[in-house]
Amino acid sequence: MTQQVSQEFAERFGPSGFYLGLRIRFAFPAIEVNHLPASWIDLYSREKFFFVDPALRWSYDNRGAIRWNDLEANDPAGLVKRSRGHGLWYGAVASFNEGDGLRSYGLFYREDREYEDDELALLAAHIEELHRRAAPPTTLTRAEIAVLQRVKAGGRLKQIAHEFGVSEGAIKQRLRNARVKLGASNGTHAAALASEYGLI
Repeated sequence: MTQQVSQEFAERFGPSGFYLGLRIRFAFPAIEVNHLPASWIDLYSREKFFFVDPALRWSYDNRGAIRWNDLEANDPAGLVKRSRGHGLWYGAVASFNEGDGLRSYGLFYREDREYEDDELALLAAHIEELHRRAAPPTTLTRAEIAVLQRVKAGGRLKQIAHEFGVSEGAIKQRLRNARVKLGASNGTHAAALASEYGLI
């Protein structure tokens, strides 16, 4: 759900392209949505712009939002100018940083005009909300996590019950509880979400 809502929001505010990286620890986001132009992604990857991207540098140390063009003074590699050749004329960077190395940010682009101040505030608030909603649940029990690990490994409920020395009904209940807590549609989906969150 977080991804769907974020994508709808980002498409509204990033009609020329957008990127969302949520709950990033080091350089690895728990959730990533990239709808930037393929030509820009290719150039960005090939030229290793990740290491000199002024938006990334800004997002490490700041909360809030800033216009892409306002980063041009701190852009020795010229990414701001080079992005215009890929339809990314006007942009905004929104970031939420918890201060402990865990952060989320979004890049939003349009080609018709600069982002207004109230739009920047809205983008910043949305990134913070997505960051908080993407947090893994903290209420899963050890037993539920153990069942999810076995489901992820391909174990069948009957087999898992035998291994744990409990009834198949007990395993089904643990899996049902985990599904509800994770907002998953079935056991396989619950195991996949738990894996994405780094819980298993």
